[in-house]
Amino acid sequence: MSRYLPERLLRLAGPTSLVRRLSAQSVLSAFGDGVFLTGSAVFFTQIVGLSAAQVGLGLSIAGVATFALAVPLGKLSDRYGAKRVWALSSLVEALLYLVWLSIGDMGSFVAMMIGLELVQTASRSSRNAYRFDVFPREERVRSNAYFRAARNVGYTLGALLAGIALATNSDDVIRMVPVVTAGLLLLNAALVARLPRAAHHVDTEPLLEVALEASGERRSALRNRGYVVMSVLGGVLATHQVLLNVVIPLWLVEETDAPRVLLAWLFGTNTVMAVALQVAAARGITTVADSLRAQRRGAFFFVLSCGIVMVTHDTVGWVTIALVWIGHVTVTGAELFHSAGEWGLQAELSDPERRGEYQGVSQLGYTLGSVWAPALYTFLAMSWGTPGWLVIAAIVLVAAVLIHPAARAAERHLAEQGVTQPA
Repeated sequence: MSRYLPERLLRLAGPTSLVRRLSAQSVLSAFGDGVFLTGSAVFFTQIVGLSAAQVGLGLSIAGVATFALAVPLGKLSDRYGAKRVWALSSLVEALLYLVWLSIGDMGSFVAMMIGLELVQTASRSSRNAYRFDVFPREERVRSNAYFRAARNVGYTLGALLAGIALATNSDDVIRMVPVVTAGLLLLNAALVARLPRAAHHVDTEPLLEVALEASGERRSALRNRGYVVMSVLGGVLATHQVLLNVVIPLWLVEETDAPRVLLAWLFGTNTVMAVALQVAAARGITTVADSLRAQRRGAFFFVLSCGIVMVTHDTVGWVTIALVWIGHVTVTGAELFHSAGEWGLQAELSDPERRGEYQGVSQLGYTLGSVWAPALYTFLAMSWGTPGWLVIAAIVLVAAVLIHPAARAAERHLAEQGVTQPA
């Protein structure tokens, strides 16, 4: 039994040594992020001394800065190497958390948030580019599923540790939250630096690439209009997170008779499903067709969730509890299949020599496709009721239909440029 348990844990972390190393990195990174995210509201208000409105404004300003610079930051990976940029940005991010101890007004808070958001954007683009480069085609989506499951484990650990800190009601303890995050992220940066070099990265730019850049960047990711549109539509399909984290909780509290404690069970169910089922949801996804099929499945579960949750306005007791829980389970299904399909589309439809830039476009499209959703979905569900839920479902259904021609247009663009994916 003592030998069986470690072996089972190893299998859960991934089938190969590299996948397990990257899963461990995912746990550690999310552990650090989870500690700060859970304690950030208290830290910003009690320690920094900001109001909730100021915190929201600062986050919005940082989001605009990230939106404007997502593509240029993605290009850094293509020019200097995904692993190098990932390791450096991870180190800078860790050190920036120590700066939180000197932040004490709105101006420094905004400057800090902008800097942190920009570094995190560079880190995400380079991390994703590295993951696509370092694995062969048939392993890319499945390996990312392991990493997503691992991140959920890390976030849970971070929330538990931060919860212990918050329970002390001590400002001195809360001041240690960014310090703990910095320490965990320093270990993460060290893990990233020790990862093997991605086989597909080329340090020197080919002469053809230089010529193309000089002639107007014809291979620029922004020139691939199908990919840009696909990324925006992917952002729309990713608004399942808005249902999970914003709309369904508000609906439960304001429009149903379900007990508020059910919220804890909903989020717990989501975490367990993300850890246990993400790899299964990603199984067999390699090609563009596979990825689009996963997007259809995700959209089906999204629409099904809308239909289930909207009827709970008129149900009572255990029926309400069961339906809200099932609605949360189905929208988690949307999350699992959408994520798998998104990884497949990004892997298959990115220029291998510009993966970082394409990741920047993906983040740009995600923002355009989802930034409006919290306000609109909340208004539709809470103010319109059943018709509002039907409109939300229709938005998702339209995005699921349109992402197919967009993906095929992106595929044709790469073919016209003579771009092929490495094995």
